[in-house]
Amino acid sequence: MPVTAVSPPPDARAEFLQALATSLQHNAFVKLVLAKPVSAAQQLQKVIVHSVSIKGQACLSFVYRYPTRDITKNLELAQGLAAIGEGLPADFRNAHLLTLNDELQLEFSKKAKASLHRNQAKAARVAPVGGHDREKKRYLELSRPFLRDLGVTDARQALIPAMSRKWKQINKFIEVFSHAFSASPIPAGDAVRVADFGSGKGYLTFAIHDYLANTLGREAQVTGVELREELVSLCNSAAGRLEQGGLKFECGDVRTVVPSAIDVMIALHACDIATDYAIHTGIRCGAAIIMCSPCCHKQIRPQMQTPALLKPMLQYGLHLGQQAEMVTDSLRALYLEACGYDTKVFEFISLEHTNKNKMILAVKRAEAPAPEALLAKIQALKAFYGVQEHCLETLLRGDHLLPA
Repeated sequence: MPVTAVSPPPDARAEFLQALATSLQHNAFVKLVLAKPVSAAQQLQKVIVHSVSIKGQACLSFVYRYPTRDITKNLELAQGLAAIGEGLPADFRNAHLLTLNDELQLEFSKKAKASLHRNQAKAARVAPVGGHDREKKRYLELSRPFLRDLGVTDARQALIPAMSRKWKQINKFIEVFSHAFSASPIPAGDAVRVADFGSGKGYLTFAIHDYLANTLGREAQVTGVELREELVSLCNSAAGRLEQGGLKFECGDVRTVVPSAIDVMIALHACDIATDYAIHTGIRCGAAIIMCSPCCHKQIRPQMQTPALLKPMLQYGLHLGQQAEMVTDSLRALYLEACGYDTKVFEFISLEHTNKNKMILAVKRAEAPAPEALLAKIQALKAFYGVQEHCLETLLRGDHLLPA
């Protein structure tokens, strides 16, 4: 009786490591995350791996993330691949690989049994060009025509020295947006609708349109909204000269220009409750990404009643102002969480050359948990400080976007 050869089952670990090596070889590697450390003794949370170029040599940069610090180690490519192979599953039970073409998740059971999951339905990504200088990630290139038209570069496409800070700010903004966009539920292939409130001279509006349309190859419908008519005319003229289809500027603000639906809502340095109106607009219009940089916190401070325990600290006006700012923006972030967003609050390079450099970044979850427990915590926080009204809450409840 003939014996039929049986192929051995595929080795999930070997397949994953081969996909990693292939993505690096073909410049399709985006990033690798090693998670679920086997040992909890050192409090290591995860390791994030990016490709970098150091003195012309391809390397892998390992960022070891701990609760209070990050430690970075750079290894030559072959050494880095060997270290990753040795660490799976000896040191980590989970590995998440992002490439330009697909997404792979390698998981190990407690008995070291490997399973591999692959998802090729993700939107196309752009491989970062690595280097120690963050600016060399090149989310945008200095050769882009809009930079010359807006006075960031000269006729030879060289950075104008006086605009170096602005150039770094633009790149940082696009870097933040890039990570948010890759994590968002915006469907691949759909036109991306963006509203930028308070667009000013249009640096970021042009940049996000260029990144979407030219770097990612997505259809982009980007609208800059600005109160100053002369800047609206200036930006529309530039968009016309550069033949930027899908990019336009309108005169108004977040209260007068209300889109029916948007995917990305941007409002940087919206004064006082204008930030609340902007966030409300983003939530009401179903935005998948909300990016706000708040300033001029005036509504909460007059309402605040200093808790007895904090009176020695908050008797100083400066500290009271800082506390009011923290309470205001914390409540904004919590309301976003309650509305189904993953929210971060972090320091961001000032876009107006001031110390107002905080950003609230929210990315919509695929599935939102019930908000009751979170709303109870919000009410407790308000009661602790004696806050009677928060503009964002009033707006959300008015549209029944929060439960009664």
